[in-house]
Amino acid sequence: MVRAAVLPTVGAPLEITEIDLPDPGPGQVRVRLAAAGVCHSDLSLSNGTLRQPVPAVLGHEGAGTVTAVGDGVTGVVPGDRVVLNWAPSCGSCHLCGLGEPWLCSNAAAATTQPYARRSSDGAELYPGLGTAVFAEETVLAAGAVLPLPDGVPLSEAALLGCAVLTGYGAVHHATRLRAGESVAVFGVGGVGLAVLQAARIAGAGQVIAVDVSDAKEELARSAGATEFVIASETTAKRIRALTGGHGTDAAIECVGRAETIRAAWSGTRRGGRTTVVGIGGAADQVSFSALELFHFGRTLSGCVYGNSDPAADLPVLADHVRAGRLDLAAMVTDRIGLDDIPAAFDAMLAGRGGRALIDFG
Repeated sequence: MVRAAVLPTVGAPLEITEIDLPDPGPGQVRVRLAAAGVCHSDLSLSNGTLRQPVPAVLGHEGAGTVTAVGDGVTGVVPGDRVVLNWAPSCGSCHLCGLGEPWLCSNAAAATTQPYARRSSDGAELYPGLGTAVFAEETVLAAGAVLPLPDGVPLSEAALLGCAVLTGYGAVHHATRLRAGESVAVFGVGGVGLAVLQAARIAGAGQVIAVDVSDAKEELARSAGATEFVIASETTAKRIRALTGGHGTDAAIECVGRAETIRAAWSGTRRGGRTTVVGIGGAADQVSFSALELFHFGRTLSGCVYGNSDPAADLPVLADHVRAGRLDLAAMVTDRIGLDDIPAAFDAMLAGRGGRALIDFG
């Protein structure tokens, strides 16, 4: 039996309980988790903003050690250290054929298939985002595990599975930030901290961090921010004032709310670029006039998983970690246990802290 955090129904509190995992079947692996990050997407799954069959074991940002493999698995063996990939691409759908694996039509297939049972009553459980890392161990498809390059601490490597791939990709793949350009980063949570570090790696000039909490200023500046702005109704004006009246070359929104998306777009210069990373609700509408779209000539684009190819990007990120350019430990503001996940959810809702990391010991 394995200890896990189970979401019994949408909107209900998580239940810390024991589950029964099967042996890995053909094409599957079993992983003992070393650590798992608590991401805002997990909160969105729990409250119904994102769809997830229930009951489910949530959690999708994790790293650990392979303990067993099923028939036909050749990419990893027991004892290998791995990072989990919650959106493994199939390589054969239309979007994969276009070279856009982050939009794979089949990446979420595992979320709809039960993978374990609750020990108390035998109820089938679904894996949150296909990975189910809010548990001591998990079983998942071999395509959802990536060998961890040497020189990266296993526990902190969990952050590479979502926050860092997303944040780094948002800067380098989606926004294509160039050396010397200015950028505003909205939201200094786990992904926002990764964006700030990635902007520094890209050689950005002015880096303006925006958040609702002034307690995050030191955290933001340590990650690479050169200025810090408290979010308000005048955020866009503040950003333009800090950039000679022009606005930033780019903005990256990591919150997923209509007002912050609008502020990010309005705070960029004419011809600027806004990338939306945050996941908002279907009813939260963003408005633009037809005239301003023409006049400002700005670009607004969405970004899924950093527009990344995890298999190709993970070695690049590991190189940045080994060289000291990317500090994973600095992103972690709370090291917690399974029982502390609800408190981590509350902290995210209140805008406190960076990334909470579950340490399985």
